[in-house]
Amino acid sequence: MKINTKHYYVSLFLILTAFGCKTNEKEGETAVIKEEKEIKKSVKPIVISTWNHGVAANDEAWKILSKGGNALDAVEQGVRVTEADPKNQSVGIGGFPDREGNVTLDACIMDHNSNCGAVSFLQHIKHPISVARKVMEETPHVMLTGQGALQFALDQGFEKENLLTPETKKAYEEWLQKSNYKPVINIENHDTISMLALDEDGNISGACTTSGAAWKMHGRVGDSPIIGAGLFLDNEVGAAAATGLGEAVIRTAGSAMVVELMRQGKSPAEACKEIVERIYNKHKNHKDMEYLQVGFIALNKNGEYGGYSLRSGFNYAVNDIEKGNRLEDAPFKMAWEN
Repeated sequence: MKINTKHYYVSLFLILTAFGCKTNEKEGETAVIKEEKEIKKSVKPIVISTWNHGVAANDEAWKILSKGGNALDAVEQGVRVTEADPKNQSVGIGGFPDREGNVTLDACIMDHNSNCGAVSFLQHIKHPISVARKVMEETPHVMLTGQGALQFALDQGFEKENLLTPETKKAYEEWLQKSNYKPVINIENHDTISMLALDEDGNISGACTTSGAAWKMHGRVGDSPIIGAGLFLDNEVGAAAATGLGEAVIRTAGSAMVVELMRQGKSPAEACKEIVERIYNKHKNHKDMEYLQVGFIALNKNGEYGGYSLRSGFNYAVNDIEKGNRLEDAPFKMAWEN
């Protein structure tokens, strides 16, 4: 049977195209070039958290992740280390108080099933992140606030204690002499702790906890307890978390937008950079701009991570099986000099 060569090659081309291959026909010969798709090796487990205090927090989270534990337990236990450190004056016990001398705390937590819990304007409880997890697991709600959050925490067995340390009390008394509200950028290189983790099962969880802006108005709540602002994740895509001036993050739904950009194919680093630049463009003529600092961290399902900040000085801690626990400086849009 005589074969029609032209028809043969056309048929072969269609078959190969259907299977994702490329063809190159030259002088009656068909060379089949298989389309190579880059397969990225998944790095897991991995944990990433904001600022230099994230190193100690990562160590605690790694104790769980390295033994096959789940990401939710890891992020909760990790940030509890920072909450319990009185030397850290932006999270938990020893956090700077508001204008009335009260330490008020915000926190949220989210798991791979999109379950989430949060507390805001919580006083007298050292570990708001654990109260937030209880809100997630024991109530039909996402957020409890103020006196209601405190009463819930006490009902759940948390102990009431004084969170104002002698050091922060002294700092408050000194602040009262001028009563000037002007957040200082990066002076002590800490603000909030946000943590994201990917466990061996490929599931992501995140946590965020803070005492908020020093000398804030009584009742002020920032981005840290707000799902979609201070923290957001989609287990099919990845997770993101924020640090810095919460008002700017809230105005742009920062963390949710970072995740959506990763869904569209951007890397964690690219997504963080784009949202920081968006924040800059929306705030460059804003009254907050003179003291505005915002940073994001992000982690995707492959264990790829990244971070970016508006001004210099932001760093984050990363711990994985390949390189261990280390601190990395985030790229930034603007230099900052104290």
